[in-house]
Amino acid sequence: MKLKRRNFIKKSLGATVALVTTDALANNKAILPLKKPKALVLSTWRHGIPANQAAWEILKAGGSALDAVEKGVMVVESDPESMSVGYGGRPDRDGKVTLDACIMDHLDNAGSVAFLQHIENPISVARKVMEETPHVMLVGEGALQFALAQGFERKNILTEKAAKAWQQWMKDTNYTMPVNIENHDTIGTLALDQQGNVSGACTTSGLAYKMHGRVGDSPIIGAGLFVDNEVGAATATGLGELVMKTLGSFLVVELMRQGLSPQQACEAAIKRITSKYDCTDKQVGYLAIDKKGNYGASAIHSGFNYAITKKGATKLVDCEAYKDENN
Repeated sequence: MKLKRRNFIKKSLGATVALVTTDALANNKAILPLKKPKALVLSTWRHGIPANQAAWEILKAGGSALDAVEKGVMVVESDPESMSVGYGGRPDRDGKVTLDACIMDHLDNAGSVAFLQHIENPISVARKVMEETPHVMLVGEGALQFALAQGFERKNILTEKAAKAWQQWMKDTNYTMPVNIENHDTIGTLALDQQGNVSGACTTSGLAYKMHGRVGDSPIIGAGLFVDNEVGAATATGLGELVMKTLGSFLVVELMRQGLSPQQACEAAIKRITSKYDCTDKQVGYLAIDKKGNYGASAIHSGFNYAITKKGATKLVDCEAYKDENN
């Protein structure tokens, strides 16, 4: 009796599946597999081009957005010609190169380091903080001790080129630097992987010739970088003090949560700054992506650009200046 009952259930289920499939085909609504998300990488500034290319190699192989953003910014950190990030970065006013970085994944995990010296790739130390400790941020000597314990190499990251620039600055400290890349450049990278997850990384040597001990927005979760896998991600570049005072990256993501597009959210965050502060000689730029692969960017002044990579093609985009358009 039980055997007959099982056979009846199997036949009934089979008939139901056949009926659903037949109905779907009859209505031209064949059941198709879900489309994979379109992978995407965004990075600040021209040095975002090599960062994106390294990140894309990971994404196209099906790798995670977290791995992509870390490996991407490491390219810039290790490039001595990039004088505002990692090895070769401009020193503070005491001639010491101090580095800030943070990273955040799609599970709301975050790690950062600030005022870190003697380590070429602070972003990887930040990831170790995220994955190997119960903390979010380590700073100064403690961050260095942790990095060395994790096997990172201690090295002199003040290049001859950066040292000469600092020595020239010491001779003429009255000159003012431009508001864009020459003074406070950052590499911020955001990625969306094929699994539909978002991650971000942000790393810098900070404001050139800053006071010894100064930390900017780049290692601060919610300021230089914020990721919410339900919504998207944002990163910042420019004068960190203005970004920190307005928690810019968190603001951008929260505005996207409320329904704004990435472009609208970036513009609103820039407006928040320009409505509160005199930005005549101060620059801030934001990048953002959402879960659907939409993206946006905005900056106070012209001169900010970013690299975008999708479908394997990378291009550099000049960002429109919010202040110039809204005087």
